[in-house]
Amino acid sequence: MKFGKAVVKYRVPILIVSILLLIPAVLGALGTRINYDVLSYLPKDIETMKGQDILLDEFGKGGFSMVMLEGMEEKDVAALKKQIEGVDHVDSVIWYDSLMDISVPMELLPDDLYEAFNNGDSTMMVVFFDAATSSDETMEAVEQIRSLAGKQCFVSGLSAVVTDLKTLCQQEEVAYVIIAAVLTGIVLAVFMDSYLLPVLFLASIGMAILYNLGTNYFLGEVSYITKALAVVLQLGVTMDYSIFLWHSYQEQKQLCHDSQEAMARAIPGTLTSIVGSSITTVAGFLALCFMTFALGRDLGIVMAKGVVFGVLGCVTVLPALILIFDKGIEKTRHRPLLPKFDRLSDFIVKHNKVFLIAFVVLLIPALIGYAQTPVYYDLSGELPKDLECVIANTKLKDDFDISSTHMVLADAGMSSKDTKAMLKEMDEVDGVKFALGLDSLLGSSVPQEVLPESIESILKGDTYQLLLVNSEYSASSDEVNAQIGELNQILKKYDASGMLIGEAACMKDLIDITAHDFKVVDVISIVSIFLIILLVLKSVSLPVVLVAVIELAIFINLGIPYYTGMQLPFIAPICITTIQLGATVDYAILMTTRYIRERQNGHDKKEAVGIALRASIPSITVSGLGFFAATYGVALYSRVDMIGSMCRLMARGALVSVLCVVFILPSMFLLLDKLICRSTWGMRRLGRKQG
Repeated sequence: MKFGKAVVKYRVPILIVSILLLIPAVLGALGTRINYDVLSYLPKDIETMKGQDILLDEFGKGGFSMVMLEGMEEKDVAALKKQIEGVDHVDSVIWYDSLMDISVPMELLPDDLYEAFNNGDSTMMVVFFDAATSSDETMEAVEQIRSLAGKQCFVSGLSAVVTDLKTLCQQEEVAYVIIAAVLTGIVLAVFMDSYLLPVLFLASIGMAILYNLGTNYFLGEVSYITKALAVVLQLGVTMDYSIFLWHSYQEQKQLCHDSQEAMARAIPGTLTSIVGSSITTVAGFLALCFMTFALGRDLGIVMAKGVVFGVLGCVTVLPALILIFDKGIEKTRHRPLLPKFDRLSDFIVKHNKVFLIAFVVLLIPALIGYAQTPVYYDLSGELPKDLECVIANTKLKDDFDISSTHMVLADAGMSSKDTKAMLKEMDEVDGVKFALGLDSLLGSSVPQEVLPESIESILKGDTYQLLLVNSEYSASSDEVNAQIGELNQILKKYDASGMLIGEAACMKDLIDITAHDFKVVDVISIVSIFLIILLVLKSVSLPVVLVAVIELAIFINLGIPYYTGMQLPFIAPICITTIQLGATVDYAILMTTRYIRERQNGHDKKEAVGIALRASIPSITVSGLGFFAATYGVALYSRVDMIGSMCRLMARGALVSVLCVVFILPSMFLLLDKLICRSTWGMRRLGRKQG
């Protein structure tokens, strides 16, 4: 009560301080670096990531791209190559004139080597950057290379992908905020009882979102996925708290003399209920931090932090806004369009056995679909087809039959004989287009003394030599994963300490790591939320019931893509499982607490369930529709499938959870009422009466 009175008393200073804090928050948000390369979140101790560090430390090479040039004469290509070499953060470029002067006919090259770099009027060069694949320096270099050659230049590879992804996200991210805010505002304006109220809700939550984005500065950087989802997810998840405060305030106004006293009483009551509710949400997000793949930790920390800011804003900023604009709220009052749910409540109670059967019937196909949810790992496969990187990758595949490139770090002291033998074996692996190393350039037609020193410095260091293996198979495909296994076997036969690195190799590690992460995060989120519900409701049976109902909603949500033939980005099932469980279990807790209260007040189980339904459905419906509105509009708009798919799943998950809680949870209460009474603190006397 003291806290509530303090908030009411100092409402104007609270609002002033809150607005002033937006200045460092905005500066922090603008100063936070955004990471567009999800592969950089792989564990640093795996071989592929260690190899990337060695490549950068010993060879001064981080990212690389295959650059194709179309319709240019050899002398113009040579001139352009010199210009590209002069671009900041370009380490080196390999083309024909890296091997010999362009006055020497290309026909001197072995046929397979000539065909690897030339096709019709197209020629290809390899560009190495001196910074990491997704660094700001590398992305700037990609843009400069494109500008040098214009439409005749096609830059492929992961560095080009993250460059275009950055541009696309920056173009869309403002629209995400506007769409989520407008659609959520419409839902609230329609279903709440004042047209001004949604504006105040959005203002309060908007401040909390900015505080969250601003404090990301202290994390150093965040993923583009985290940045995009943070706004819509925080808006959808924390909207509940604002609704709880408003309903509590309205109830207190009927009992108190003035608005200030009503708010002073509403704040502590709301704080008690939303703390219990928010803990489950925070637990769901923090479960992501246990992923070996650090993108989960990135998203988990930011979203858990966002919920905390949402709670603080709800009990400080929002009460101040409501009291300051109280007259405006009253002037914009209207009748909410939500109907009374008495008939629906009676129908659910009367036909509860039908919904129990529906639970069992839905569970089986939902589990089957959930277990076989199709996912993809290709980072560029679902990007818009008109992006420059996608066009370049397609051209590389069509003109040169190259879909991915592996880099091999082998012992620099390996004999020329062994290196040539290893390259020959690698050449014969299914799907390998060609394997290129310093020794593969040496042959009867290209004597060593002809090769310039520059090419040797590019491909050979003090400890390692660098080999390039071009593959016909796409990264993350089953074929390329099998190919990587064979290439590694060959490499280890000749050099036990050798490493095979590159996008496809990282993807293979990503597939293995996330498969393990999925199981770990799933268990941790369920166990942690189970324990929290157990402590909050003081019941052994209710956590099982609530988690079972929400898990059914999750199975249905993630099982639908299997039956519709839609692939999901690999990160979606892991994140959605925890997000949907943590965010929507609140709906179940809201109905459960009311059911417990009515049973304790002496109502029989049918009366208690009926009252709980009638009281809870409006809040659950508005909350679920708000969550849906905040995410579904972004899902329709976004051209980045990683973001669009996540938002689509969250939107659908909110609706499915609402339906499961409204129709199935009451039926579970009626079926298990005796067990619930006997295993719940404060209800055991009811259980003894029934026994």
